[in-house]
Amino acid sequence: MPTLLDSFQLKDLQLKNRIVMSPMCQYSVKAKDGKPNDWHFSHYTSRAIGGAGLIIMEMTDVEPDGRITDYDLGIWSDEHIPAFARIIKACQSYGAKVAIQIAHAGRKAEDADQPVSCSPIPFSEQFKTPRELTTQEVQDIVGKFEAAFKRAVEAGVNAIEIHAAHGYLIHQFQSPLTNRRKDIYGEEKSRFGAEVIQAARRAMPESMPLIMRISAVEYNEGGYDLEYALTLAKRYKEAGVDIFHVSSGGEGPIGPSHAGPGYQVHLAQAIKESLNIPVIAVGRLEDPHLADQVVREGKADLVAVGRGMLRNPFWANDASLALGGKPLTPEPLQAAYSI
Repeated sequence: MPTLLDSFQLKDLQLKNRIVMSPMCQYSVKAKDGKPNDWHFSHYTSRAIGGAGLIIMEMTDVEPDGRITDYDLGIWSDEHIPAFARIIKACQSYGAKVAIQIAHAGRKAEDADQPVSCSPIPFSEQFKTPRELTTQEVQDIVGKFEAAFKRAVEAGVNAIEIHAAHGYLIHQFQSPLTNRRKDIYGEEKSRFGAEVIQAARRAMPESMPLIMRISAVEYNEGGYDLEYALTLAKRYKEAGVDIFHVSSGGEGPIGPSHAGPGYQVHLAQAIKESLNIPVIAVGRLEDPHLADQVVREGKADLVAVGRGMLRNPFWANDASLALGGKPLTPEPLQAAYSI
């Protein structure tokens, strides 16, 4: 079996190791009109210098009111492309590969005057009640996703991730908790997600991998279980997904009863084994030895680290050293490791 430090290839995506930087919103730094700024440049390039194999840029939305807050990133205009391209090119110059997570917050768009969703059900009492999208509006949003995918490709990404987890719009459509529609998008709850995937495949080179982040279980009463998620993932794989990034929850205010180290690994393993498809495991995997064990035991192909990389931009480099590997930082920093 490979290790955390071994290379990985999927289509034209060649990674120097199996360490992934999770997409984590930086909205507190007030991105103007959805454009990444100098903070984002430093945030991502420092993790590239630190040795991460794949950096997934944070949730980036397809329209202004699709953001969680007005300080989130967006890619609804060609004017966004240069700012993303600057960051992507810089990260790639340090040996990292880059993906962007494309999304729409749906009913969880906190700053939208009128959020939208598949059905008029609020996330909680503290959130606004969303307006139900018409069938035509749903199809229009698919078109906005496609335009966003094209811009991401133009910006120079190595891969694209679709966000279908954590209670955002695609998750809202795929969940029986939130989708009470009577049209084609209610009769087949995976239809919207599948159409977004098909739009991505139209916009992307065939040689570029498509990642989808999915919540494999829901925690609210009446929410879907792993078997339901496996059915969703099978449909999404058929539509064009190459790799699943497996998380859980987000559909309501209730979370897991236990969220210890590696608490979601079994979900990634189930999707990997059931569908014979590569997966990214995520969730409290900042212990390098645990992350390495997950890969060595074949439970996941890649490991995403979130909080660990927020605390330490050089987490990947330190993990390599802890596992007996070589420094992953660029040559100008190699003197730090000489005897």
